[in-house]
Amino acid sequence: MERMDAVLRGHSETIGQRMERDLDALLPLPAVPYDACDKQSSRVSSLSLVRYRTNDYSAPVAYGHRDALVRGYVGEVVISCGAEVIARHPRSYEKDDFVFDPIHYLPLLERKTAALDQAAPLQGWELPEEYQTLRRLLEARMGRRGKREFVQVLRLMEHFSHQEVHHAVKDALRLGALSFDAVKHLLLCYIEGRPPRLDLDLYPYLPRVSVKTNRATDYMGLLTQRAA
Repeated sequence: MERMDAVLRGHSETIGQRMERDLDALLPLPAVPYDACDKQSSRVSSLSLVRYRTNDYSAPVAYGHRDALVRGYVGEVVISCGAEVIARHPRSYEKDDFVFDPIHYLPLLERKTAALDQAAPLQGWELPEEYQTLRRLLEARMGRRGKREFVQVLRLMEHFSHQEVHHAVKDALRLGALSFDAVKHLLLCYIEGRPPRLDLDLYPYLPRVSVKTNRATDYMGLLTQRAA
C-alpha cells in the first residue's frame, strides 16, 4: 500500500491509478466456481461402460446406449447423463483398465442370478462375512429364489449406505429373519429409530413370547416366602 502513490520510471501515472485502470478492464468473476476438469462427450455402451482416456468406467445398466458427459478430475471421473450424475469413480491412470462399481450391475444380475458368481464387475468386491452367511442360508431355504433375494438385499445399497445395509443384515441374522423383506424392514426401522415388528406367521422359526394370565393362587407363593 505504501507504493500505491509511487510513479515508476517511464510512467506518468501512479501505481494506484494504473491498477484502477486495469481493474476496470478485467472481466467480472464467473457466477459459479470454475470446474477444473477435462470434459468429453461419450456414450454408454451395451456393457454399461463409458470410455475415458483409454480406460472404461461403469455406469448403471439403465443408462445403456445413452449419451453421457465425462468429467475427468485429477483423482475422480464423474459421468453425467443430462443434468443427472449417474456414476463416480476413482480415476485410473493405467492403460486399457476397467473400473467397475458392482452396484451398477445388480439390476441385471437380479434377472440373471446364474451369473452371480462369474460376473466380472463383482470380482474383488469385498463384502463383510455376514453377507455370505446370509446368502448361504437364503439359498439353503429357498434355492434359486434365495439367490435372487440375496441380490435384492445387495440392491438396497443403491439407496442406502453400506453401513446401514450391513447393520440390517446383521440384525436379520441375529433374529433369524432371513428374507429380503425382513432385511428391508429392519433397515427402515434402524434408520427411523423405531422397533421392528416382524410378522411371526412369516417367520415361524423366530422365538415366540408366551404371556400367561395370572391366577390369585399364584401370589400365595410370594406370601409364603415372605413369612419364611
